[in-house]
Order: sequence, then structure tokens, then C-alpha cells
Amino acid sequence: MLKNITRLILPLIILTVCSLKVNAQDSKTGTWGIVTIVMPGDSVHRWGGYTEFQGRTNGAGFSQFQYYEAKAGVSYDIDKNFIALLGTGTYHTYDYFDLGKGPLTNEFRVWEQMTINQFLTPLKFEHRYRVEQRWVNGDYRNRFRYRLNMFVPLNNKKIVAKTWFLSVFDEIFFTNEVPNFERNRVSAALGYQFDKKWILQAGWINQRNYTPVTSSAKNNMMFTLMYRINRKNTADHERLPTTND
Repeated sequence: MLKNITRLILPLIILTVCSLKVNAQDSKTGTWGIVTIVMPGDSVHRWGGYTEFQGRTNGAGFSQFQYYEAKAGVSYDIDKNFIALLGTGTYHTYDYFDLGKGPLTNEFRVWEQMTINQFLTPLKFEHRYRVEQRWVNGDYRNRFRYRLNMFVPLNNKKIVAKTWFLSVFDEIFFTNEVPNFERNRVSAALGYQFDKKWILQAGWINQRNYTPVTSSAKNNMMFTLMYRINRKNTADHERLPTTND
């Protein structure tokens, strides 16, 4: 099993190193820290919800703080593979050289979301569609997002307690204004589900932003801690350890 894990992780390490070299002139490596508390729905309790807190720094190792967000949402399980969600959040960006000046950007956001899950043993896929209404420093904007997330359990057929897994995703961002293609995120992470409640992931995420005349990218280390609230008489089925960002 260790050999299999090594074979799967090694290409991700090579990809990360190559990406760092390609984008070294754009920016240094930053850090994202994400904490999520989720109460999933199911066929018995169709309504669910979550809250998430995230901090980002310009430098590696959580140095040069520059960004935080806090958000929450209410979900409804249409069935085990179709989940609707209504969310809202607040987002703030700072000058990491002078935090005392206060936020450079303040954003309030509302969004509608549909998630479709596919279980194709051993691969698991998540298709997430999101429509956002954004108020950035008081100006209203629309945005549309699609994320394809693939999960691969390494030591079990399903992602359950005591399971190592890989998570790889690509997310694209569109707007109804120029440039219509605004952003692309690519990520690869190694995760471990300790039990029915606790899940930890550590990996890499690259975010490239586009403007009408240029683009810029940044590599980041990403650490995610998730806590699931399990209700009584919950229907027993496999749940994907997806990040809600």
C-alpha cells in the first residue's frame, strides 16, 4: 500500500515543483488555512448546513497575513447525489505590508449552488455549479463558477473512517463582463478521514486571475480541517470530503 501511495503522490509533487518554477516570476508561495464545520443532509434529514472560516497569507508558513473570509449556508438533499445550497459570506483583503490601514477590499456575497456527485469505483466525482451575487466595495457584480473535483481512496474502496485519499480539482470562474473568463483554480491534496467526524487535508492550490490585458498566478500551500456534525438516525452512505470554498 505504501508503494501505491508513493506512486500516486510522486506525480503531484513533480507537478507542484514544475508549477512553482513556471510561476516563480509571478509571485511567491502563499498559504491558505481553511476550517469547516458541516452538518450534512441525507434521505432522513434532508436539510443541512455548514459554516467555514478561511485565512490566507502572502508568504509560506502563514506569514504576511492578507485575507480572511467567513461564510455559511443551508443545504437541501434532493437525493444522495443532488444537493442544493444557498450560501452567504463576507470577504476582506488587506495590504500585508500595512494591516493597520484596514481592508483594501470588502465584499459581501450571496450564492445559489447545485452539487452533483458520481461514484465510479474507485473514483468519485463532484460537479459543483454556483451562481454568485457580489457586492465588492459597494459595487454589484455577478459571477458563475464550475468545479470538477475527483477523489481517490487509497486504502479503502470508500472514503470512510481511517481512509487516506487524494483530492484533485479544477474550478473555472466566469462573469458577464470583460474579461468573461476571470479565474482558474487547480488543486491537488492528500487527505485523511480519522472517523465519522474529523477530516484533514494538506496540498497545493494554484490560482490564476485574468484581466483584459494580462494574467497573474500564485501557488499556495493549502491546509483544510473539517468537522462533521452527525445527527441521530442518519442514513449511512459515503460522503465526499469536499471543501466548501
